Amino acid sequence: MSVNEELHESAHHANDPLSRKVGATMAIIAALLAIVAVSGHIMTTEELLNQQKASDQWAYYQAKSLRRYQSDVASDILSAISGESAVKLTEKYKGNMERYTKEGEAIQEKAKEFEHESETSGKKAVRFHLGEVFLEIAIVVCSLAILTKREIAWYAAIASAGIGVSLAATALTILH
Repeated sequence: MSVNEELHESAHHANDPLSRKVGATMAIIAALLAIVAVSGHIMTTEELLNQQKASDQWAYYQAKSLRRYQSDVASDILSAISGESAVKLTEKYKGNMERYTKEGEAIQEKAKEFEHESETSGKKAVRFHLGEVFLEIAIVVCSLAILTKREIAWYAAIASAGIGVSLAATALTILH
């Protein structure tokens, strides 16, 4: 094929209304794909950060439990010893035990809250990632529409993009 023939064919394809429509559709889908992909990555990161915060809280809870247990043991030992100073120390350690128990309950609640937030972020991330898959499929099908010059492929791409956007949008409906 000569250069003139190639230029003529390229000009013919550029004027093809289906190719222009599909090209514009691909650009829109690519922009939506970028938004959905970034949102999915943000939710995945948030999920991991909240899980780490929950793990930190559980470690803190465990440390408080150990302190409570140590106060319990110290109180028991001092109870066995007679004398005025032993009674004062026993009261001190009993107070510590109560304080550590209350603090432990608060820490436990915070850890459960972080776990719940992590789970919620994970559910959102899955929806965004599924939406991303359908948007990527839509771009591939758009390419097929251009190559085959079949309008049905373009409609299939639009449908796939619609499913992808809908799936991603459902992530926004998940509440904490």
